[in-house]
Amino acid sequence: MKKLKAAIVGCGRISVSYADAFHRLSDEVELVYAVDKDPAFAKAFAEEFNCSWTTDFDEILDKDIDVVHLCLPHFLHPVMAIKAMKAGINVLTEKPIATCLQDADRMIRTAEETHVKLGVIFQTRYTKSVEKLREMIQRGDFGKILTARSYLTWNRPLDYYSGSDWKGTWDKEGGGVLIDQAIHSIDRVRYMLDSDVEWIDGSVHNYVHHFVKVEDAADAAIMFKNGCLYNLYACNIYGADSPINIELIGEKGRLGLKQDMGYYELDGTYAEIRNTYETTNVGPDYWGSSHHLQIRDFYRSVREDLPVAIDGLEGRKTLEMVKGIYLSSARRERISLPFEDVTYSDLNQPVK
Repeated sequence: MKKLKAAIVGCGRISVSYADAFHRLSDEVELVYAVDKDPAFAKAFAEEFNCSWTTDFDEILDKDIDVVHLCLPHFLHPVMAIKAMKAGINVLTEKPIATCLQDADRMIRTAEETHVKLGVIFQTRYTKSVEKLREMIQRGDFGKILTARSYLTWNRPLDYYSGSDWKGTWDKEGGGVLIDQAIHSIDRVRYMLDSDVEWIDGSVHNYVHHFVKVEDAADAAIMFKNGCLYNLYACNIYGADSPINIELIGEKGRLGLKQDMGYYELDGTYAEIRNTYETTNVGPDYWGSSHHLQIRDFYRSVREDLPVAIDGLEGRKTLEMVKGIYLSSARRERISLPFEDVTYSDLNQPVK
């Protein structure tokens, strides 16, 4: 099997998951470039894989590279992705796909025009529990799914924001707890339900983090077109990073996730679904251990010219839910989908 040649752009916090994936997938990929604006970060990552490094992204665009991994501040995803795709390089970007729907659309169009692959990281889909529960829902084991909920209560202290030049900003991060932390919960609910959204009614607040203008808490009611009403709550003002709780109730039973452990109650029995894949975490527990599974899947799509499982459109649909909550809060009204996206200057500061 011919090895794909890859580059990583952004060698900061999340890059440890990519280093782990590159080691696991060494028979499938050769890392040829590490890129970061901080030369110390780029050099350190490159030394681990004996590859080249640079601080200039444009330098790699004319190199022999099959896949570029974007681990960057959110606002840079469309900028770098479009450049790479126009250079004929396949792109796998961290979530969110972008900070606004217009940029997501530009990325999707560019992928179509250049005939390269575009993927968005939502690694929490790639667990045995999510796969099994989605399969059971699609098979009709629980009957019609009536309601769903997700609770995320985490902690992001002052130094989480003060140590960054982009976190906690509308223009660079695109929001707060919703777009950066709760987006994975939102994506898993949408994925397991396999339905588009009809309307969103949400509210965002800044209760404690007055040193930033984005939200530190949010809640919403979201109606899916299949008739399931989804309630979510998310905040990063709790005292610790508690396990994420997702639950769905159907006509015949209930099912859910406690962090990555799945469970269901059906026909009077209770069962748990443990993640039996390779489970060595290289970062916080809530990152899970599935980055390498999605990366491997993306490589297969590139190598065999197959559709990308979590492509640009999938990334856009989850971003649209996040943006819908922001827009509903700003307008203080229920938002029907699709809607015309707005810039963050139109949203102003979240209601306190």
